[in-house]
Amino acid sequence: MHELRHDPIQRRWVIIAPERSLRPTDFKVMVQKNGIENCPFCEGHEKQTPHEIFALRKQGTGADTPGWQVRVAPNLYPVLKIEGKLERRGAGIYDVINAIGAHEVIIETPQHDLKMPDYPDEHMAKVIIAYRERIRDLMRDGRFRYVLVFKNEGRDAGASLSHSHTQLIATPVTPLIVALELDSSRDYYRLKERCLICDILAQEKDGTRIVSQNEDFVALCPFASRFPYEMFLAPKKHSHDFTLLDDAGALSLGRMLKDVLSRLRTTLGNPPFNFMIHTGPNTKMMPHRPGYWGTLAYDYHWHIEIIPRLTSVAGFEWGTGFYINSTPPEEAAGNLRDMTSQAPVTP
Repeated sequence: MHELRHDPIQRRWVIIAPERSLRPTDFKVMVQKNGIENCPFCEGHEKQTPHEIFALRKQGTGADTPGWQVRVAPNLYPVLKIEGKLERRGAGIYDVINAIGAHEVIIETPQHDLKMPDYPDEHMAKVIIAYRERIRDLMRDGRFRYVLVFKNEGRDAGASLSHSHTQLIATPVTPLIVALELDSSRDYYRLKERCLICDILAQEKDGTRIVSQNEDFVALCPFASRFPYEMFLAPKKHSHDFTLLDDAGALSLGRMLKDVLSRLRTTLGNPPFNFMIHTGPNTKMMPHRPGYWGTLAYDYHWHIEIIPRLTSVAGFEWGTGFYINSTPPEEAAGNLRDMTSQAPVTP
């Protein structure tokens, strides 16, 4: 039976339409690759990227040389540029900000054909640590209000290169979707003096929509999933700030992220996907809003949204903001739970 379901975090409605449901095998797609010879992210090709700004390396190796395990460099074609002074102005009734920000690429591995589910646990932890350290560093810049870490895997998800990488963009404003989450979390806390996402995780303890969990993290298919096999991964213990994650937490998170991405690969045949890390904004640099973020540490809960790119967004979705999901999250979670994630490939 079709249902309209409401997401209390982003305050949107989703249409669950199981009569349109497809089997997991119906979503499987072909994978496109680019060659090692022309790949700027491969070890030995460091001169093909801008100068690195962060790396986890083998001892004794220097910047922009082989010997790295995880490497971060500015995007060669940035959407926002780090140089310059942040300036805001009015243009009649409109507002304009110059395109100040940061756009970086986290190259996750020197090996061209490895993907996240293949990484050893210790290497996956290094990728998470690189995310953490780059967010920490950029949050020290008073021009930046928000830092978003996101991954585009596969051409249909927006990736132009097949070598596994993640991107990071720092913006001078808080993105709309995150702002909606912050507002709904704050409103819920004011009403109930509890964290909205903590309450959602407690509600999901019956396991119907849970895909996987360990001692520290849980991954589930949201009640109002926008897309087939969408997942929501969050720490079990309340935390508003991804950068508070310690090294042990990075290892635990890496294992959980590997596990659910392995389940996606096994269930759906290597689909393109996106994931985004939603963390708290840079409140330290907003003295003009005293008290506005006073409850942020209690009301917001950082998380990762994982979206397989299995369907297209069409006119109805663009026109209304509704999404039509043909696979109920209970069914998707069951299919993903039934899959044993593949063992990592040792480099």
